[in-house]
Amino acid sequence: MAPNFLIDGPAKAKHSILLAHGAGAPMDSPAMTAIAKSLSDVGFRVARFEFDYMASRRTSSGRKPPPRAETLSPEYIAAIEALKARGPLIIGGKSMGGRVASMIADERHAAGLLCLGYPFHPVGKPTQLRTAHLPGLRIPTLIVQGTRDPFGTREEVASYKLSKAIEILWLEDGDHDLKPRKAVSGFSMADHLKTMAAATAAWAEKIT
Repeated sequence: MAPNFLIDGPAKAKHSILLAHGAGAPMDSPAMTAIAKSLSDVGFRVARFEFDYMASRRTSSGRKPPPRAETLSPEYIAAIEALKARGPLIIGGKSMGGRVASMIADERHAAGLLCLGYPFHPVGKPTQLRTAHLPGLRIPTLIVQGTRDPFGTREEVASYKLSKAIEILWLEDGDHDLKPRKAVSGFSMADHLKTMAAATAAWAEKIT
């Protein structure tokens, strides 16, 4: 089915960002909505879409489990084509959505890749890495990761072999949704989203 988009930000923005959701929550989850608003507030045109398995949950009584990330690449490519973005297009997403985008970013010649909470490995399985394609990635990439993300902490990621095209923005005490514990870190979710958006805007200007 053709994707439905949720659009935030100015129609004549210099950069567009196409974001896919994570494995378990839809494109209009509170986390995705907050991310999209933060990015649109700094001038991006942000488009969110859903993979078919997630969209079907809105109309069927059963909850389809997420398929293997590798099988979702054609749907992401279809979303890129349907969006018909003007100007530089950055593709990416939250968790699994960013992972799927990373698999097609080079071949689709996107302007950049933005991954928000990359799932470097399943929770509790640090040796089952999802990084095989990352050393060869050529597209400029920004990964925004919380330092206590159970899918890849700062200490774990430091040991991985990654492409020199990849930059990582670490958000102190952030979890997989980038959310910190304010009492521990002194930062709020709003602080981290503001930092993420500002860093993404600076990075986008640098790469395009």
